[in-house]
Amino acid sequence: MVKLSVIVPFHDVRPYAPDTLRSLRLNAELLGSTRKSGVSGKRDVEFILVDDGSTDGTSDLLDRAEKEIPGAVLVRHERRRGVAAARNTGLDAARGRHLAFLDGDDWTAPDHFRELLAAAEALDCDFLRTDHVRCVGRRRTVVRAPHGRRGTVDDPRAAILPAHRTTSVDYAYAWAGVYHRRLLERGVLRFDEELRTAEDRPWIWRLHREAASFAVVGLTGVFYRRGVAGSLTRIGDERQLDFIPAYDRLVEETSRDRDAAALLPKAVRTYCAVVHHHLTSDRFDAHMARTVRARCAAALRRLPDDLVRQALDSMDLERAARLRRLRRRPVLSPAVRARTASEAGAGGVR
Repeated sequence: MVKLSVIVPFHDVRPYAPDTLRSLRLNAELLGSTRKSGVSGKRDVEFILVDDGSTDGTSDLLDRAEKEIPGAVLVRHERRRGVAAARNTGLDAARGRHLAFLDGDDWTAPDHFRELLAAAEALDCDFLRTDHVRCVGRRRTVVRAPHGRRGTVDDPRAAILPAHRTTSVDYAYAWAGVYHRRLLERGVLRFDEELRTAEDRPWIWRLHREAASFAVVGLTGVFYRRGVAGSLTRIGDERQLDFIPAYDRLVEETSRDRDAAALLPKAVRTYCAVVHHHLTSDRFDAHMARTVRARCAAALRRLPDDLVRQALDSMDLERAARLRRLRRRPVLSPAVRARTASEAGAGGVR
């Protein structure tokens, strides 16, 4: 069996894909992707390159990469289906005992996957998390996974709490880690394809609730590129609002958990914090900002009153006051909402 499958979705990242592909090639060379054993070859790593309906020339780069990178396997979507579907397509094609992810506009150190695989085999847990390097222009910042114990196998469920602190479920980057195939076979690793953004939020919570073991190691081999024009983290359109159904799903799934009473305060507090983050974002135009406020207000009203009050009482005064005001915001009638949307489409409300 292949030891490691690395799933890399690409969509219209022609300026950045060469760095990604170069890093995969260097990793393949260090890993010795095709080692000869007698007549047959033994492949330790494969790279599942998923072209998610690219139209900017990325597809041509991937055609060449499939021929030039040892272990590369190219899979195509005829039309864009989103990062969740692209990762799921990669999971369907993967043959590895261990599975990892990388985004098509990021890159890794030349020995990252060798070190990642060695750690996974040594610790033999369900999943393993790593640190990473955030890249904004020429600036590099090491971002640590929020878990104090390193190189020790722990209970992933215990790492969800406490509610008032940043914990492992707040570090939702799928590419900052490696996952044993048994999680895929149990259905834990798949992403919700209805979510265009924030697909990793219910995913990381599910991972921590349903896996039996995990560990964190101090590897910093993934370079996460921020500030990319056209990236879903930068856009200000309707897709950004998928964080609302993502967190609705997260809260709903957690409410059915055997430890719901202990875990729900963390889920609700995190939801409130994310709502505040979007409320204060400068990426939305006036019409979208109104839509964000209305949908966030409705989301807060759906949450259990006692848990929302508990969450807001634990926040700083400024954030808590803004969210309390939003939650008390009047609910617009369907007719008023339709009129507002019509006026905005005709040039905005004056």
